[in-house]
Parts: sequence; C-alpha cells; structure tokens
Amino acid sequence: MKKKVVVVMPAYNAAETLERTYRDIPPESCDEIILVDDNSKDNTAEISRTLGIHTIVHTDNRGYGGNQKTCYSEALKRGADIVIMIHPDYQYDSRLVPYIIGFLETGTCDIILGSRVRTRQEALACGMPAYKYIFNRFLTTIENLVLGQNVSDFHTGYRAYTRKVLEAIPFMKNSDAFVFDTEFLVQAVYFGFRIGSVPVPVRYFSEASSIDFKNSVVSGLKTLGALIKFINQNLGIKKYPLFEHANTDSK
Repeated sequence: MKKKVVVVMPAYNAAETLERTYRDIPPESCDEIILVDDNSKDNTAEISRTLGIHTIVHTDNRGYGGNQKTCYSEALKRGADIVIMIHPDYQYDSRLVPYIIGFLETGTCDIILGSRVRTRQEALACGMPAYKYIFNRFLTTIENLVLGQNVSDFHTGYRAYTRKVLEAIPFMKNSDAFVFDTEFLVQAVYFGFRIGSVPVPVRYFSEASSIDFKNSVVSGLKTLGALIKFINQNLGIKKYPLFEHANTDSK
C-alpha cells in the first residue's frame, strides 16, 4: 500500500522565496503540502494559497517550535504516513525530497536528516557563516557522544519522519523556540528510533532565514540543557515530561 507523503513548511516572512522552494519539489514525490504561516508581516499566506498549498495562519507568532507543532499535528490529522519538513526560504534543495523519503518508505530509517556539512570546504563555500559552522561542529560532536549516534548534522532544518515517530514523541511538550529540533532528536534517541542522514547542498543568501549569532549562542546553551535532561532521565536522577511517550499504549 502506497504511503501518504506530506511536505510541511513552517513559514515566517517567506514571500520572496516560497514559490521557488515550492517549484523545486518534484510533484510526484508528495501527496500534499501544508504551510503554516507564523503571523508573517508579508504576504506569505496569500502566495501560498495562490500556489494551491493548504495554508494555516497563526493569529500570533508562536515561534519556530510552535510553528512545527501545528505542522505535524495537521499532517497527522490529514493522514500522513511520512512527513518531511522543508523551510520555504529556499535554503535547502527541495529536489531531493524523493531520495530523502526513500529511506523511510523502505523502512531503512525512522528519521532522515539532510546534512549541510558533508565537508568543511563545501559548507563554507555555500555561505555558511564561520561561527555557525564552528557551533554546529562543536554541538554535533557532543550530541553524538552523549546520544551514541553518528549523525553529521544535528541542527539541520531539513527533516523527514515516519508517522510512528510523530505519534510516539510528545512534541507538543517541547519548546516553542529553536531548541525544539534538538529536543525532538533527543526524544527520538530515547525512544529508540533509527536516525540517518544524507548530504544536502544549501544556499545562504540575504532572503534565506538564519538564526543570528546571539540566538545561536542561546540555542546552543539550550541544546546542552536538553542533553543534560537526557542524561538525568537515563540515569534515573530526574524524570521529565519530554520523555513521556505520547502514545502510552504503545510503549
């Protein structure tokens, strides 16, 4: 039986890049596209509707994590078997959707991450700021050590999940901020899901959204905090709602 693939786009002020991102998605690779506009100040929602995308608009700004909560909840409600998140800022290459979801369709992995850092030279040549590259390598190394993984880029915004993952992880309890992504992967490891990564070229340019230096530092500290929670949970030092299985009947 063919699996239903849904692309979700957490959007904020993406009017200048949304259509390019959308046009690059191979039409046969997904069954539906959902865009959640996080109270943008431009006409992102109008463009989305013009393109025929199922569009949801937040009446207030809920943050990057809060946006994803709506994305995944809506995708599950609409019967998605596989959900792939693409930022509508044209930073990530949407043409790779069929290759990314292939690992999930075959049951090879439960989660696939699009890695921006196949090599240092390539990442920097694509425009990744040096400080962002350094933060990424530092945090990803620590995360791999703590979580027992071998993932090349823990902080990518290009991700694909099976329905089983989204139904098990209590993502509604996660932060509404950027650390949502890290919390999600920490939870995924705790619940024993298989994480894989594939190389994805990226583009850094003025219209593409990117967390600034100050917020990168804050996010980095919160990432370390999420790892501490993981350690405490595993050692039985303290229990956290983040690690309470969303579907208690299946744990």
